[in-house]
Amino acid sequence: MAVISDRQWDLSVVNRDGKLVLVVEVKSKTNVPPEWATKFRRNILAHGILANAPYFLMVFPDKFYLWTNSENLILEKEPDYTIDAHPILDPYFERAGIVGDRISGQSLEIIIASWLGEIIHSEKPSQNFDATQLWLIESGLYDALAGGQFQDEGIA
Repeated sequence: MAVISDRQWDLSVVNRDGKLVLVVEVKSKTNVPPEWATKFRRNILAHGILANAPYFLMVFPDKFYLWTNSENLILEKEPDYTIDAHPILDPYFERAGIVGDRISGQSLEIIIASWLGEIIHSEKPSQNFDATQLWLIESGLYDALAGGQFQDEGIA
């Protein structure tokens, strides 16, 4: 029996078939160790807020934590990928004139929506990604997102 919740993820993406593939939690806190992120994710899921998506991404201004195959998995499981967010986010911060460790959660959410939107609508073949984003390919997240859309189109 699925848990029904009115929980709104900060961001969520459905694939081209309309299936939820990614939920994203965005936090403006920095220097968050993977253990804290793991416990936070477990607490979210333990309170009946199921991701029901194969990918769960927790975003901080300096790090991303990605769990794969995370559908309904409440276990306290370390992230499958720990990603340095600086190469991805610093260009956005520079364009916006924002310092990463002083960004608001709402501003960070808008930047993450822009970044994900570029992936969703990318014409670029996945093999052309630079080394800082190879995790997108290795995890299968790029293919899952390509051609999809934000679940709440008001965000895009």
